[in-house]
Amino acid sequence: MSDEKITRLEEALMYQEEQLNALSQTVARQWDEIDMLKKHIRKLQGTMAEVTENQSLSTAEQAARDKPPHY
Repeated sequence: MSDEKITRLEEALMYQEEQLNALSQTVARQWDEIDMLKKHIRKLQGTMAEVTENQSLSTAEQAARDKPPHY
């Protein structure tokens, strides 16, 4: 193989390694964001369940449930 061909192959390999590293970093950031979004979704689901539960209770039931502990 000629030196020019070897140089072009080395340059192509270096470019591919850089691209692979960039893609790996992007995937890692996306997984972190996905994990954060999953936590937010679980929190919102809990809030929605609480709101749904409160809507199904009568006013008297809500007042009894929310009564301060010293009563």
